[in-house]
Amino acid sequence: MKRVKASSVILAGLLASVMSAMPAFGQEAGGMEEAQDVAASQEVVNFDESWQWASSSEIHTGSAVLYRAGGSLEAPGRKNFTVCVNAGHGTAGGEGVQTLSHPDGTPKVTGGTNAEGAVYSTAISSGMTFLDGTPEASANLMTALALKELLLQDGYDVLMIRESDDVQLDNIARTVMANNCADIHVAIHFDSTQSDKGVYFCSVPSDASYRQMEPVASHWQEHMALGQSLIQGLAANGFALFGDGTLEMDLTQTSYSTIPSVDIEVGDGASDHSQEACAARARGLRDGISLYYDSLQTAQ
Repeated sequence: MKRVKASSVILAGLLASVMSAMPAFGQEAGGMEEAQDVAASQEVVNFDESWQWASSSEIHTGSAVLYRAGGSLEAPGRKNFTVCVNAGHGTAGGEGVQTLSHPDGTPKVTGGTNAEGAVYSTAISSGMTFLDGTPEASANLMTALALKELLLQDGYDVLMIRESDDVQLDNIARTVMANNCADIHVAIHFDSTQSDKGVYFCSVPSDASYRQMEPVASHWQEHMALGQSLIQGLAANGFALFGDGTLEMDLTQTSYSTIPSVDIEVGDGASDHSQEACAARARGLRDGISLYYDSLQTAQ
């Protein structure tokens, strides 16, 4: 498991109850899964400017929180495996700042929030708005908070990038923080389309030059495997896929990731984003993470 540098961590509380009021759907009969109190220690993780590519971040005065399942490293039932849960967007002022699209300064190979060929990309966008006026960042956060509780119940440690409406960490800051403090990185988003078209993950572009660029070259197959597991988990929980569940996208997150890392699009601007729907998405993501974790254990 990744170890957080002591210089970047401040002990914030031990055996703190981190159970929120948000429910999760039961898997078998569609009923409600009974809430459980989860004991967990929590540590504030600050941005460390010595991390690889830290100098490429422009917004990094915020902090994340690392939750240890069971309250200590010796607690029974712990998996000793840290999931970075990144609720997409939620950084005020991020759209007015730019960062390098790729660590080596090469241009983007696909379009997206930023155009194909862009050497610099928006540090972090504000996200889309649902048809009812709800900001995407709010639904991302609701899903992320529900996922945190499920993961802690299952013995995973969780690095929460954002737990409020705003955290001053851009996409590069979030990614390098995950690289150094977690084993996998799951960023939660909803697509900007408005057709309720289904879920998918942003797969690594098949462009040869992109897949040969480090750190993508060393990790793109891991990104793809994690993405496929997340899609399987969501599909098993009743979520329809967009196409085959993938869409090639050159993302800042993927370009800087040195751990298995995925941007998962759990719906779009027309999708149900109620508390219950977000809890169901969290269950699908948790099941996908468990599939991926089990595959790692089998391979050992």
